[in-house]
Amino acid sequence: MTTWPDPERRSIARYLAGLGLRSANSRIYYKQVLHSFQDVAERHAELNQDVLADWLRAWSERWAASTQLHRTRIIDRFLDHLVQTGVINRSPVVALRETCNIKQCKPVWRALASDTPDRALAELRQPRPFGTVLGGMMAEHVALMRNRGYRYSTQPVWLMRFDRFLQLNPALRDEPIEVMLEHWASAKATRNHAAECEKLKRVLAKILRYRNPSIPPRRPDPRPEKEVAKQWRKPHIYSPADVRRMLDIARSYPSPRAALRPLSIYTMLLLAYCAGLRRGELARLDLGDVDLQGGTITVRQTKFFKTRILPLPDSVMAELRAYIVARRRAGASQDSRSGLFWHEQRGARYTKEAIAWLLVDVIRRAELKPPQGRTGPRLHDLRHSMVVNRILEWYRTGINPQERLPFLATYLGHRDINSTLVYITVTQDLLHLANERFRAVGAPCLNLKREVQP
Repeated sequence: MTTWPDPERRSIARYLAGLGLRSANSRIYYKQVLHSFQDVAERHAELNQDVLADWLRAWSERWAASTQLHRTRIIDRFLDHLVQTGVINRSPVVALRETCNIKQCKPVWRALASDTPDRALAELRQPRPFGTVLGGMMAEHVALMRNRGYRYSTQPVWLMRFDRFLQLNPALRDEPIEVMLEHWASAKATRNHAAECEKLKRVLAKILRYRNPSIPPRRPDPRPEKEVAKQWRKPHIYSPADVRRMLDIARSYPSPRAALRPLSIYTMLLLAYCAGLRRGELARLDLGDVDLQGGTITVRQTKFFKTRILPLPDSVMAELRAYIVARRRAGASQDSRSGLFWHEQRGARYTKEAIAWLLVDVIRRAELKPPQGRTGPRLHDLRHSMVVNRILEWYRTGINPQERLPFLATYLGHRDINSTLVYITVTQDLLHLANERFRAVGAPCLNLKREVQP
């Protein structure tokens, strides 16, 4: 039952008190926005689309369009709070978003702020997922694969794109699937689209064969994926000097409001390189996953549903021990289930997006990556560099890398050695040391037959 807007405005007061805003300016802005929104809502009999549009019009002359859209986030969070506390049944913004079949609220606000809101909302509306003649079959297959225990997150994206294309082209409704796929393949001329179409054909062939086993299996075409592989960016291999420079920058990272952050970034970077951890694995590490006595860390339920225990060098464990001491002094939770990398201002663990942003910023500050854009070395290249530099070290110490690759694959959390081979980038140093080893070990074998001849 809707009990808002309340005349005494206690809902706004309780909401603002629960936010814990530190800045006085933030409290002023939040209070101004929420009270102005209730002023408009009180003039309407129902909390609906008209309230949102009238509030936007009331402040369109006082706020710039960008400022207005930014402050709609305050309204979104407040309405979500009212729904969670049972004050209102449903947020009108969420209702419009679901009607349009979109995931974000900002496009809805942008449409409401236009001169013709109804027309803008109609143009914003997306087709309903799996709404074509093939939709039921595809949705049933996705549910079947997930019930079997597969994540199955990528394939539904391909199926929904194909389904959306069919909804926008109703003339293909009665055509055979082969004709539908031909039109879908010709919709774009990019290599990535051609590769996605080939993958979609494999999934659809699997669905049809499951429903009718008499259908002969389809032979896959590897050419589209090979064309996509030609445009892949070659990994950048960080040298030990590059890593040392990034570690120095991480230790002195500017952070006036969070004294622990430089040491947190330093430790993240250390584990990303020395243990080859992915950014998601760094974010999911708990305090209890670090065994200071045994010198190991436990990486739980990562890619391919694997959990692995990684031994670390004494020097890395010493740095981890120093970080945990500093973390405790900073007031972080000592619960074994709390995040290892703790955010001082939010009182919670760093997200994988925050970790990626911070570490990429360190790479930029080390002048290894351009100040802007997606070009240049990537964060994931630290994992490639760990593999290549480890193999170089094995060559220098006289160890045969081929014997150690299965152990390296297990350490990295790969399913098999083939996944690890992708990380081996042939550099000049690696090629030189491999040639030297062949000259010392393999070359004498070529003269063996000549030596045994009488």
